[in-house]
Order: sequence, then structure tokens, then C-alpha cells
Amino acid sequence: MFGLIISGRMPQTDFIQVGENKFLINIPEADKVNYIVSFLTGASALPEYMGAAVYFSWPNDSNCPSWQYLGFISNNKPSAIFKIAQLKKSKIANNNSMVFGNMSYSHMAQIGISIEPESNIIQLTSAIVDATEHLQFGQKMLENCFNYISSFARQIPPTNESVVPVSSIKTWYLNFSRRLEQNPNFWKVL
Repeated sequence: MFGLIISGRMPQTDFIQVGENKFLINIPEADKVNYIVSFLTGASALPEYMGAAVYFSWPNDSNCPSWQYLGFISNNKPSAIFKIAQLKKSKIANNNSMVFGNMSYSHMAQIGISIEPESNIIQLTSAIVDATEHLQFGQKMLENCFNYISSFARQIPPTNESVVPVSSIKTWYLNFSRRLEQNPNFWKVL
């Protein structure tokens, strides 16, 4: 049902079922891998309203698998490309260490797929953060700050230098923080 492509290698479809809805595949020589493609082979479709959460495991210092959520594939999104290079270097601590059971220790990376309701998968947060999203967030935040604060600008004679009250900066910060807490993606519609 699932396949994996690593650039320069033959596609892999030899996932091993390790639970009712959980599948694993090994990635040998993973330190040379920067991207992976996970896909549905088309041999059979996922059950309706279900998706396949894709996880990556790079052994940590104690050689135990540490699972990091990458994203998902589904009948409506049958393939996805994931950049794993930064995950191998980061050694992020993760609460998902037992997602795919207490398997034997691995000296190679693994991809785990868990078939779950799409409504559950959508709420997961990927370990991969797109650098362009950070850039977009920074630009939107600064633009919002500048527009808000500049509305309080007053010119001081004789140089006509523009000044703003520090309280306006504090108000903007509190408002922006509150909105971010209520909806972490609100900035995308600014």
C-alpha cells in the first residue's frame, strides 16, 4: 500500500506491518539522505476519512528510536516530499518515542506510517518547519507592527523627527501575543 523514494535509489515498498495500523521501513545509509518521498502505491486505497501519518526515526545517543512527525499522505494527497536532513542533525527530544511499539534498537533510520482518522492527523504538528514560513511570519509580524506603531507617530519640531510613544509598542505587543495565543495562524490572513 505504501512506497518510499530516496533520490538515487530504487523505490522501496517493503514496509513491515508492526501493528493493526502501523507500518515500518528501514532506510540504510540514511546519513546520506536529505529528502524522502512517501506515497500510496495505488494497490489499495486508504479507508474513507483516514490518512497515513508519516514519522521519521533517527537513533538518538542511547540508540533508541525517537519518532518525529513529518506530515501525511491520503487518498486526496497520495504523495509527499519531506526534508529530513535537519532532523538527523537536531536530535530533537520527542514524546513519540513509543509510537511504533517497543521495537529492537536500530542503527539506521526508519520511516513509520500510522493509519489514523484524518481529523486527528490534521491536528499534529510537523517536526519540519519550512524556512519560508518563518520568513513569511517575520515579514507579516514586522509589517503589522510598523503599520500599527506608525499610526501613533508625531513629528517633533524643529527637525520634524517622527516619534512614537513607547506605550503604543507595548499595546501592539500585547495585542499580537493575545491573537497568536488564540490562533497561531492568524497572521496568515493579515
